[in-house]
Amino acid sequence: MKTRYRLLCVATSLWSCSLMALPLPVKPPETLAPKNYISQVNSDRTITWRLWAPSAKAVEVVTGSTPDSYVSHPMQKDAQGIWHFTSTPQTPDLYEYFFNVDGFRTLDTGTAQAKPQRQINTSLILVPGSLLDERNMPHGEIHMLTWHSAVLNRERQLAVWVPPGAEKSRTPLPVLYYYHGFGDTALSAINQGRVPQIMDNLLAEKKINPMLVVIPDTETDIADAIPENFAPGERRKVFYPRNADAADKELIQEIMPKIAARYNVRSDAEGQALAGLSQGGYQALVSGMRHLDRFAWLGVFSGVTTATVPDAQVAARLANPEAINQQLKLFTLVVGDKDVTTGNDVKVLKAQLDKGGVKTDWHSYPQLGHEMGVWRPAYIDFVQKLFR
Repeated sequence: MKTRYRLLCVATSLWSCSLMALPLPVKPPETLAPKNYISQVNSDRTITWRLWAPSAKAVEVVTGSTPDSYVSHPMQKDAQGIWHFTSTPQTPDLYEYFFNVDGFRTLDTGTAQAKPQRQINTSLILVPGSLLDERNMPHGEIHMLTWHSAVLNRERQLAVWVPPGAEKSRTPLPVLYYYHGFGDTALSAINQGRVPQIMDNLLAEKKINPMLVVIPDTETDIADAIPENFAPGERRKVFYPRNADAADKELIQEIMPKIAARYNVRSDAEGQALAGLSQGGYQALVSGMRHLDRFAWLGVFSGVTTATVPDAQVAARLANPEAINQQLKLFTLVVGDKDVTTGNDVKVLKAQLDKGGVKTDWHSYPQLGHEMGVWRPAYIDFVQKLFR
C-alpha cells in the first residue's frame, strides 16, 4: 500500500513539474501606463505599432489583407522590452495587421479591434478621415436577431442595420441583404466593413435612401458543409455548392419572411436588393439568379462564380439574358485587378454576361487584390445607386 502511495506521489510530482516547466509570461511593470506599449494612430496619420514581448528574439508587424499583399516591417526593442515600428503617413482607412513573433502569428493583444473571423488571427486599426468614421449625427441601430432555424436545424443569428427614425415611419422601407466572405462572421460587415458608419454618414449627407441592411451569416454550418472540414483545394468542389443551397433555402424560407414580420418593409422586387463579397458574392449570385423575380438590384463583389462552382439553376437563368435585363435595374460586378483568389471567376462571368448582352455595372479596382480595399468602396458606390 505504501509503495503504491509513493508511486502516486512521484507521478503527481512529475506531472506538476511538467505543468510548470514553461514560466508564465512576465507582465508589464505596474508603473508603466498601457499607452506606452499599445499600438496607436498619431496626429500625422502615421501608425506606431507596439508589442510587449521582452523575451522575443525577433518581432515584425505584417500589414496587408492576403498573403500576396503582406508586407513585413521589422520592429525594434527598447530597454523595457517593448517592440515598436512607426509607419509613414497613411490614407484614412481601416487597416489589417498581425505580429510575427519568432515565427508565431499573433494578433495585437493591446487592442480590442480584432478582425471578426471564425479563427481570429488579425487585428484592425483605423486611420480617421473617411466615411468609416463615427461622426456627430443621427445614428441607426444594429439589431441582432436570433431564432431556431427549421431549415438548418440549428440556432441562427443575423444583424440588421435600421436607419434612424425608422420606428416612426409609416412608409415601408426597402431592404438590402448583404453576405460576408469566407472565414468571416456576420460581424465582419459591421466591425470591418463599417456598414453602420457608412450608412449613417451617407444618409446624413442625403446620398442614400433610408433602407434596412440585413446581414446574415454566410456559413450555414450544416453537417455536410462545415468549412473547417474541407481543405482549401476541396472547397469549390463540395463545400460551396452545399452551403449555397442551404443558405438559399434559409434566405427565402426563413430570413425574408422573418424580416417582413419584424419590420415595415417592402416586398416588391424593386424594394429588395441582394449583394455579397467573395463567398458571399457567390451566394448573392446563386440566390439572385434562382429567385430573379424577388430582387431588382444585385451586387457581386469579387465573388466566386459559376466559372468554378457550377450551378444548374444559375446556368439556366444566364441562358436567358433578356429576362435578366428586364428584371434587374442594377447588376454590379466588382473585382480588384490583382485578385488571384476570385479574379478569374469574375472575369469569366463578365465575359459570359457581355456575350449574352446582359447589362452590368462593372468596376475593376487597380492595384488591389481580394480585400476590403475593394469591397468597402464597392459597397459605398452600390448603396448610393439603390432604390432610386
